[in-house]
Amino acid sequence: MVSRSKSEALFAEALRYIPGGVNSPVRAFRAVGGQPFFVDRAKGARVWDVDGNEYIDYVGTWGPAILGHAHPKIIKAVQSAAEHGTSFGIPNPFEVTMAKRLCSLVPSVQKVRMCNSGTEATMSAIRLARGFTKRDKIIKFDGCYHGHADSLLVKAGSGALTFGNPDSAGVPAAFTEHTVVLPFNDTDAVKAAFAANQKQIAGIIVEPVPGNAGLYLPKPGYLPFLREITSANGALLIFDEVMTGFRLAYGGAQELYAIQPDLTTMGKIIGGGLPVGAYGGPSEIMDLVAPLGPVYQAGTLSGNPLAMAAGYATLSYLREHKDVYAKLDQFAAEVVAGVADAAKDAGVIMCHNRVGSMFTWFFAQGPVTDWTSAAKSDPEAFGRFFRAMLENGIYLPPSQFEAAFLSVAHTEHDVQQTVTAAKQAFVTVHA
Repeated sequence: MVSRSKSEALFAEALRYIPGGVNSPVRAFRAVGGQPFFVDRAKGARVWDVDGNEYIDYVGTWGPAILGHAHPKIIKAVQSAAEHGTSFGIPNPFEVTMAKRLCSLVPSVQKVRMCNSGTEATMSAIRLARGFTKRDKIIKFDGCYHGHADSLLVKAGSGALTFGNPDSAGVPAAFTEHTVVLPFNDTDAVKAAFAANQKQIAGIIVEPVPGNAGLYLPKPGYLPFLREITSANGALLIFDEVMTGFRLAYGGAQELYAIQPDLTTMGKIIGGGLPVGAYGGPSEIMDLVAPLGPVYQAGTLSGNPLAMAAGYATLSYLREHKDVYAKLDQFAAEVVAGVADAAKDAGVIMCHNRVGSMFTWFFAQGPVTDWTSAAKSDPEAFGRFFRAMLENGIYLPPSQFEAAFLSVAHTEHDVQQTVTAAKQAFVTVHA
């Protein structure tokens, strides 16, 4: 057994001062069993814990580390920016440079507002959609996570036409009464919702490729359908690209699927590993945001110079090395197929979904196309797999219902080491 005595001591201390010992729930490892390790440092595709154990990392700080950890260009950019000050609360040149870059990369975005997290970006985009359309109701999809704003912490009601119910304590039912929750990939449910709520729906918010219930893909024609039905009904289409933005393609999922939404939310990669969020769209809509318009949103640290510098360095690297997406796709395909073949050889029931460098192995018969089918997975089998992989130096997302990420820093050797570890781990899973 790998020793993690220092991590265990830190976790025991953290439990005294931090709820659950962690600052984000999934880090507690409760979905996979055991206790979390504490990171000492990270470089490239690897992280090292405080006990000196080394892991190949397929979490990548939940997506932002597309270039790997501590990339020299990002470190240099942050250091240079920090020499001039870490925060101003005053406009700084980095904000303009970054805004120009984002608008040039995402065709649907003419203006962009920076904020500090994906949650801020999505709740602001929804407020803006309501302000623009002068309607209240929003459609979201079961299994899609858009941050922890009250109106978005919603689980499905008892039918396609019912409003959602609060999915967290502390959220009044009244805060979610205007949120309609539907199954993903179900066109009939969307049609029925618009028919039942004529001229009341402000917009649809969707992860174009859901990655927060494990990864599953839009069926052919589904995203174009959402574009068509929102346009036909005077509602806005909001793509939540906090996770997929600049991850699946240089212009995000909307480039990959050739769909232009009305509003786009971004985060993760555009901060290069620092806290960040953004939302953008056509000037006609964005000009409703204060100080030009009546839709209010503000933030002391919005456009933080360190985050802007780190994000710009990341996007600049991706622009200069556009072949990285082909490499990411190749290595991700190899590791996903290699592990899936190992599972088949071991007689373990497992399926997988992948798009570009995002993927999930589901311990289910499959196929997985929505939350209902994802929920049929065996989380206990995944937990055994996770723990066995961790013992063999492979760090996967500590939940069956999270996407994994591959970075530019991963190598062919990392892929083969991962497949070898999986072959050993499936002995544990099968047992």
